[in-house]
Amino acid sequence: MVHKNLQDSSLPQWPEAAQTLLALMHAQGEVARLSEREQLFSALLVSVNAVLWAFDWESRRVLYVSPAYERIFGRSAGLLLSDYNHWRDSIYPDDLDYAERSLAEVLAKGAVEDREYRIIAVDGQVRWLSDKCFINRQAEPGQPVIIVGIAEDITDKKQMETELQRLATTDVLTQSSNRRHFFECAHREFEKARHQGTPLAFLLLDIDDFKVINDTYGHQEGDNVLQRIAESGRAALRRGDVFGRVGGEEFAAVFPGCAPDVAMQVAERLQREIQRLSFSHGDQTFGITVSQGLTSLTAEDKSIDILFARADAAMYQAKRQGKNRIISG
Repeated sequence: MVHKNLQDSSLPQWPEAAQTLLALMHAQGEVARLSEREQLFSALLVSVNAVLWAFDWESRRVLYVSPAYERIFGRSAGLLLSDYNHWRDSIYPDDLDYAERSLAEVLAKGAVEDREYRIIAVDGQVRWLSDKCFINRQAEPGQPVIIVGIAEDITDKKQMETELQRLATTDVLTQSSNRRHFFECAHREFEKARHQGTPLAFLLLDIDDFKVINDTYGHQEGDNVLQRIAESGRAALRRGDVFGRVGGEEFAAVFPGCAPDVAMQVAERLQREIQRLSFSHGDQTFGITVSQGLTSLTAEDKSIDILFARADAAMYQAKRQGKNRIISG
């Protein structure tokens, strides 16, 4: 009788109770696993040195930004989430138009992966970002347009690229353009002058008796002379002129948009700058002179090499006529 009452009671049957218990245990396990996943995901976000972000295009509201934002930008994530203008205010002024325009392009393209712009961190340091962004194409009609992205700090990469570019284009001793870079720039200015019909002048400069300087005072003093010549060139030439070291003791310059008489004035100014230089070696003091060959673009000139050859001939004529002079050819 007791057995029958137990069977008839409202308590769940053992198989059903076991299933319920297993379901509860499974649910608890799922909660635990979800919690573990959430903790793992949070840890990953903290460790990733890139800013993950989500942006509501219609409301102009930042929906999410990862912890790296505060490390890279040096700004409060809370302030950004409350006001999108904190992002705009952090962008380097010259890059703001591009940053906003390229963000808008994602609406038409679906993704923009080549965005690079600068930001100004709170400490005033300028940093470069590579900021890729994407739009959710699977969103239902009428749903908010959400743009997501990842912004990586590429400042070190940019600085390395700049340094490699400097090393590739600069004469290490004088910090002027090296021969290859000088002639690349000269060729570009030559083509522009021919296309636009504007004047152009070419100058070649050689230090007089440079071997005597090296033999008498040593190569270190000779290097000092080359460096001071380069400084004089940067001081005497106009903004936009191209100047470089093209040989051992030879320098060259291109004067875009410069008529022959003005080019001669620039060459004379450079000559005076160099004549004023004074060097000391022990108890000895010495000065230097240079010979310059100057020429200008004509309608018959077909390449920058022709101007170089003409300036070179004029410079050697200056040497033959006694040095320390400018010959126009």
